[in-house]
Amino acid sequence: MATFITLLNFTQKGVENIKGGPTRLDQAKKMFRSKGAELKEFFLVMGQYDAVVITEEPDDSTAAGLRLAIGSLGNVSTETMRAFTEKEYRDIVAELP
Repeated sequence: MATFITLLNFTQKGVENIKGGPTRLDQAKKMFRSKGAELKEFFLVMGQYDAVVITEEPDDSTAAGLRLAIGSLGNVSTETMRAFTEKEYRDIVAELP
């Protein structure tokens, strides 16, 4: 499984309906599980972004599809990056010439 970090910003619609946010988070967790992925951590944050999500997903296509599905609901915009664990980092470095 690949690890992804997603930075989220609430849209105007998302802020207007913020009370429904916990229910939408539960629905997102179910959506992830239905695709063989797991939403491992959710953090409400202060600063440039409104929330940070850490997920594990089988592949990039699954990650892209889930972000498109969630984004199409109109409550958040996302910025996602692939994250490599310490073990993956060490393996990558070990393969360098």
